[in-house]
Amino acid sequence: MDLRNNFWSTARKKYSIYMVLVTLFIVCSFVNENFLSVNNLTNISRQLAVTTILAFGETMLIICGMLDLSAGSVLALSGVFAVYTYKMYGSLLAAVLVGILTGVVCNLINVVMISTFKAPPFIATLAMMTMARGVALLFTKGQNILQLGNFVVLGQGSIGIIPIPVVFLIVVAIFTWYILKHTRFGRSLYAVGGNEEASIASGINVHKVKYMAFIINGVLVGLAGVLFMSRVNAGLPNGAINYEFTALTAAIIGGTSFSGGIGTAGGTLAGAFIVGFLDNIMNLTNIDSYVQQIIRGAIIALAVIYDIHSKNRRTKSMLGRIDDRAVEKKPN
Repeated sequence: MDLRNNFWSTARKKYSIYMVLVTLFIVCSFVNENFLSVNNLTNISRQLAVTTILAFGETMLIICGMLDLSAGSVLALSGVFAVYTYKMYGSLLAAVLVGILTGVVCNLINVVMISTFKAPPFIATLAMMTMARGVALLFTKGQNILQLGNFVVLGQGSIGIIPIPVVFLIVVAIFTWYILKHTRFGRSLYAVGGNEEASIASGINVHKVKYMAFIINGVLVGLAGVLFMSRVNAGLPNGAINYEFTALTAAIIGGTSFSGGIGTAGGTLAGAFIVGFLDNIMNLTNIDSYVQQIIRGAIIALAVIYDIHSKNRRTKSMLGRIDDRAVEKKPN
């Protein structure tokens, strides 16, 4: 009986997020008949691709004990530069590379402030959020860049029945899963986020790990910027506002702990779809946009509270096991 209880307890903890996702999908399909339409599901997948790619970058950073509040602004800057490059030279490859390079440069500035000058991640990325948005607005003089031509193929095109943004999402999801599950760098992310001092003592180059995490995040943010501008068919310097919070919400709902050291790619993917389905069903049922903001804020608060509760529960469980071992070892 104990083995059966342990099995179900472990399964519930490990797969609960996927059960929530499936339940939400079923409920949404009954709430509005348009939810299961091909057009609606296609639109959801295109929209989710951008924020979920951001969420994978946030997941790696949070696991490592950091975060990125500048993702939405850097996405806009990267996308604007990519659009401008395409308008100037007509090369889709050059546009993508410029977008990614912009994301990497901005994230290198973030990690220099954090790892080299010891600025708190919250403050450093908050500063970058303001700077990147300002540069995007200055570069475009506050005007949208229009008439993008074939640039829209990345955000609006499809390979067979699969939208191109979803193809990129699948590749990024597999890439993130492989890094976290099967690489030494992934194990280092968990170690640094779990206990930075212990990681240093064990020989992990914490400085290098943080730099690599932000560089990867920069690549993902830059790619998301290209896909976003391509999907909306314009270079929007004021686009993607609050996308960083959507990405953070997806990561936290998916089980990534704000305290660091815990998180999975699969959980983040499920969390992103939960957020996307909720947003979509609220739009389909014509819930007031102000009420939607309140609901999103409540979801973030509940996710953080649950994370704190889970951390306290894990700590008590760990202390209980330590006490049990001490009692067992105590001589009679």
